[in-house]
Amino acid sequence: MKIALIAHDKKKADMIKLATKYRDVLAKHTLYATGTTGKLIMQETGLDIHCMKSGPLGGDQQIGSMLADDKLDLVIFLRDPLTAQPHEPDVSALLRLCDVQGIPLATNVKSAEIMLYAVNNDTFRKFHESV
Repeated sequence: MKIALIAHDKKKADMIKLATKYRDVLAKHTLYATGTTGKLIMQETGLDIHCMKSGPLGGDQQIGSMLADDKLDLVIFLRDPLTAQPHEPDVSALLRLCDVQGIPLATNVKSAEIMLYAVNNDTFRKFHESV
């Protein structure tokens, strides 16, 4: 599977904890991330991640382009709902593309854990193929 990992600044520590906890699951898949998030995860976990630009510098749009071209299977985007983001239109466009393309999207740790659990147990692939 092709999985995108994105986290707002105040959620990067949560993303690193998630990636560390599910390192063995994530290591079996092709990973993409916005720049800073990807670099931090790689430093902490040793996972191989294709890094885009930083979110505010176009990384969200790069991930969005991949979504539009049907090149991603799952997006984990740990958002900070309590802080205004200067690139909010890009964030909204990315979320909208997930809906348009029917790509599963986790925006918090608990939903991400459920999705990674399903990915690990091959439930996700079976469900995805039946739809």
